[in-house]
Amino acid sequence: MTEVLHATSPAQMRAFAHPTRHRIWRDIGPDGATISQLAHRLNINKGNIAHHLGVLVEAGLVRKGPTRTVRGGTEQYFVKTARRVKFAPGENGEATKAMLGTIADEIPDDDRSLLVHRVLRLTATQARALHEHLEKLVNDLPNAPREAEYGVLVGLYRRG
Repeated sequence: MTEVLHATSPAQMRAFAHPTRHRIWRDIGPDGATISQLAHRLNINKGNIAHHLGVLVEAGLVRKGPTRTVRGGTEQYFVKTARRVKFAPGENGEATKAMLGTIADEIPDDDRSLLVHRVLRLTATQARALHEHLEKLVNDLPNAPREAEYGVLVGLYRRG
């Protein structure tokens, strides 16, 4: 698995333009997941999960992983091709909107969430330094596998 996948192809942008595919991609987890596991976690029927996984696989965002035998049948695991995805600069915004929509759906469930939006005037040098600092902060956070999951949303964008 690579660390960062730069989503630049039209197929990748189309794949991430649907909120369900963002939810599936996030919920696959580091060890992969089967269609049944994802259907149970996301409360979505297996047929829809299979369809959306097919789109993610075709776009190169997910690949088939190992299989396991369950009650006489075989289940296919799906794994991410990268830990993180960066959207192409200048993409039409549909992938970003879909991602932010799925995150917005999760935030009201946590009464201890933190969401701050602030508009600042920065020099190009300050903006670059802030970008590097935020990226390092998030990338250097250690993962505690057996603990509760938290979403971390960090953004820096130039307005207008």
